[in-house]
Formats: sequence, structure tokens, C-alpha cells
Amino acid sequence: MEVRRVLSVALAVVVGATALTACASDPAPTDVAVAWAPKGRAAVLVTWKDTAQPNRITIEGVLSESPSYLKYIQAGEPNQWEIPTSAFPADGNYKVAVATGTSQGGVTSKLAKSPVFDTDGPVRPSAAAVAPQGRGVLIRWSVPVAPQDFTPNDPLDVKGKKTQRYVPMIGRPGQMLKAIGPATTSNRQLIKSIKPPYVFELRTQNEWSTQIGGQVLGLTSSINAAVPPLAQFSVPIRVRGRVILHQVGCELETPCTSQRATPAGVPVEVLTQVTPGARWTPAARGATTAGGYYDIGVPTGGSRPYKITVPVYSKGGLIAGTSSSRPAYTKSVVRVASAGFAGGDTAKKAGSMVSISATVKPALNTTVMLQAWNRQTRKWANLKAMAMRQGQTALAFKAGQPGDFVYRFVIPGAMMFGRPMDGITTGGLQLHIR
Repeated sequence: MEVRRVLSVALAVVVGATALTACASDPAPTDVAVAWAPKGRAAVLVTWKDTAQPNRITIEGVLSESPSYLKYIQAGEPNQWEIPTSAFPADGNYKVAVATGTSQGGVTSKLAKSPVFDTDGPVRPSAAAVAPQGRGVLIRWSVPVAPQDFTPNDPLDVKGKKTQRYVPMIGRPGQMLKAIGPATTSNRQLIKSIKPPYVFELRTQNEWSTQIGGQVLGLTSSINAAVPPLAQFSVPIRVRGRVILHQVGCELETPCTSQRATPAGVPVEVLTQVTPGARWTPAARGATTAGGYYDIGVPTGGSRPYKITVPVYSKGGLIAGTSSSRPAYTKSVVRVASAGFAGGDTAKKAGSMVSISATVKPALNTTVMLQAWNRQTRKWANLKAMAMRQGQTALAFKAGQPGDFVYRFVIPGAMMFGRPMDGITTGGLQLHIR
């Protein structure tokens, strides 16, 4: 039994050696070389030398998986062949192997191989920035340093710094991402006329493959606002609302879509018209917080309209178009700065002097009415019309019979900057006479 196993192994070795000798009986091709084909690096030209034999061409990976490429050249045909670059996977190291053989008879020689070369693709732009320029935008991008070349000076290396090109592409909602200009080696692109929403991307390409990068978002915005209808003169109001940005998202094989975003940090500006028909001027500025919300304190003056706007702004790789809320009118009300009795003394002896005064903002010149509460009729009764100068009025009188009394000032409305301002009535001012 043991003798039979040894004899079988020996026969197998002899048969295997005979088969190997038969497969490699023809001379191998020599001087296998690779170079770029003449027309624009669309293919790799493989050349070799042999004696008018049929040949088989394959691609071998060097620490990379070998692609499934196979080509047979008949005997007597030129010793060259163009392999399209699409047959080589990107970002790998390869050799082209040429042997003598046919599709029916198989390989009949050893493999002859070209020098190793890489198929490193382009370096993707790492960042892009955008800025308004006239009616369009200027887009700049930066590209990282290329990674280390592990096959320096290989036969297919393209010399020079600008070995990759950038194709500017634009995508809009419902449309495919498409090129808007020829490939360039520049790191900037001026688009003379464009309106958001859109997405700008670069199709970066070299002789081996294409990468997408360098994205810029052109956004539209919408804003809503809540503006108080009344405001005391010179007391800030709070304007609140939300900003929603509309951006574009694109996939290579499907139409682009519109998407909503509510980021923090979007600038918001409050505009006002100081006088009727005047130009809109800034009254306050702020920015959105998380969720797109804003809450801005706005100084007040006379009655006037306000509208809230998102100005055109750019930040890094995005640019947002302007939008405004509808104007909302805030009517100003005269503000009572102080009202009461001199020294704050609300208790007086009968027959002593009492001084009552009021100060308002703005500093009006008008006539105000001092009123007293009538306990019998349960109504306010006019006591005296008093002149107010520079927003101040005062009256001194002698305290009469003992009792509790309540006074108030009625300040009329006024015109300011061509618009009406509401008047105001002070709270009750209580006086005890003993």
C-alpha cells in the first residue's frame, strides 16, 4: 500500500513537469513597454517584441487586485495594442503582461511584463469659498498636496504641476448636475450671472479617473417676523421670528432636490423708515440661533414701520440670497419718565404747600390736563390745564381739608417725524392730607 502511494506521487511530479515544459515551450516576448497612446491619454499603448507569434495580453496588479482584462493578438499583427484607461482601476499599481498563446491553445510561453506604473486618480479639492461679484459669484478652491508616489518616474507619469483639470458643474432642483464650462487648470471660477438655489461642484479629472469635490451651496432664504404693534418711546422692543434656508442636494444619477435648512449664525438685519417715504435704514442687527430662530432688541423712536431682512452673505462654501419680511408698523406711545409729588412725600398737613409734577419722553411742548378722582360721581374730573415744556410740567398748590385724594396727568398724543404718536395717562397719584 505504501509503495503504491509513493509511486503515484512520483508519476504526478513527472507528468506535471512535462505539462509545464509544454506550456512554456515557445520563446517569451521581450521588451514589453507601456506609453500613452497618441490621442489624449485615453488609452495605454503596449508594445513588445517577438517573432510574429500570437500573443495574449493581461493586466497584473502589484499589491492590487488584477482586473479581468484579456486580449488576444493574432500572429502577424503589429506587436502593439491600446488598452483603454477605463480598464485600469484607479489608485493602484499595475503591470501589463504579454505572453505567447491563443484562446484555443492557451499560453505557451513565460510571461513578459512591463515596468510597474500607478493609476493614481486626481486629488479632490479640499475646500471651496464663494464671494459675490457683480451679479454673479467668484468661486475659489484649494487642493491638498498629492499623496506620496510609490512608483516615481514610471513610464506613464505625467510631468508638470497642473496634471489635473476641473470641470465646473451646476445642479438645480429637478435638474441633473451638469457642466457649465470647459475643463480648466485654474483654481477659480467666475460665474457672471447666477441666482440661487443651486449647488456648484467640481468634476476633477486626470488621465485615470474623476472625482467630485469643491462644493459650494447657493441658497435662497425666507423669513417671518413678529413685530410689536405698540412701543413706549425709547424703550426697546423685541423682534422675533425664524429664517429658513433652501438648498440643493444632488446625486450623480438622479435629478437634484430642494432641501430645507435652519442653521445658527445666519445674519439678520432690522430695517426701518424714520420718516414716510424715506429709504430703509438699519435699526438693529442679529443672527439666528439653533433651529433658525432669532430674537433681536430694537431701539425705538417715533412711530414707524419695520421689516426684517436676511442680507446677501457668504461664509466658506455657501452664499445665501436676500429675503425680507412684510413691513409691520409699530406705533410709538409717549413714555412717562416720572410722575408724583416733590420729595416723594405723599402725606401732607392741611394748609401746607404741595408740588405735583410729571416728566415724559420725548421732550414735548404741549398742554396736559391734571385730573382728580371724584368719589361721589366715581369719575375723573378735570382740575387744570397745564403747560408742558421740554417734556416737564409742575403745579404747586395748598393742601385743603383733610382726606385722601388721587390725581393723574393726561398727556395728549403728538406728531413726530411726520407720524402720530399716542398719548398716555399716568397712573393714579395718591395724596393723604391730615
